[in-house]
Amino acid sequence: MYNDILTIGSVTIHGYGLMIGIGIICALFIALFRAKKRGLSQDAVLTLCIFAVLFGFGGGKLLYIFLDFQNFIRNPLEVLSGSGFVVYGGIIVAIIAAVLYCRKKGYSFLAYFDLYMPSVAVAQGFGRIGCFLAGCCYGAETTSPIGVVFPPGSIAPSGVSLIPTQLFSAAGDFLLALLLILYARKDRREGRVGALYLILYAVGRSVIEIFRADYRGAIGIFSTSQFISIFVAVIGIVLFAVKKPPAFLSKKI
Repeated sequence: MYNDILTIGSVTIHGYGLMIGIGIICALFIALFRAKKRGLSQDAVLTLCIFAVLFGFGGGKLLYIFLDFQNFIRNPLEVLSGSGFVVYGGIIVAIIAAVLYCRKKGYSFLAYFDLYMPSVAVAQGFGRIGCFLAGCCYGAETTSPIGVVFPPGSIAPSGVSLIPTQLFSAAGDFLLALLLILYARKDRREGRVGALYLILYAVGRSVIEIFRADYRGAIGIFSTSQFISIFVAVIGIVLFAVKKPPAFLSKKI
């Protein structure tokens, strides 16, 4: 909505980047607090946070490039330097990096997976607020009272009333984080908190996709994110239901 928060000389603080930064800091402190209560390594939490940021942004950008490859060929620098990311790309690549790190260090990946997913949801919530400020990930036109009109200069079309899908996504992410934290107090079997995140996030993302109007790619009747959500939800259901998770994800070396 209003992406330029503050300008100091030649430096402009953008709302999108500011919200992402706030989200990362909040996510880290939540993870550190919960790790201390569970006796998990603080060093591992910090390292995994760095991995999540680096590989998350890298994976998100790679999938965005893949989905908009023709535009990337025409304007590579613009695409690389722009704010375009696909969340699922970041989640997938960051999880792969975390699995490899935990295997190398002898940690149970699922223990840290359960620890971090509520924090990830919090970070995503702030990130979606950033999307709202920038105008990306916008919704379809609407005549309902909930519609929002973006000003000129936003990524979203200006002058028309749009569904604020970014704010709905943010609210859903914060609610998801709360549900996961509450659930973690009752069910301590490794993998279930993370699995619940995969299931609920996939369902919520699929619903939000129905109301979005920005280009996101398509596979048949599904948007790219809806198509990926099917597999993410299935993985989450299997991980939640199995009595004994795969040893390479939970067994300490």
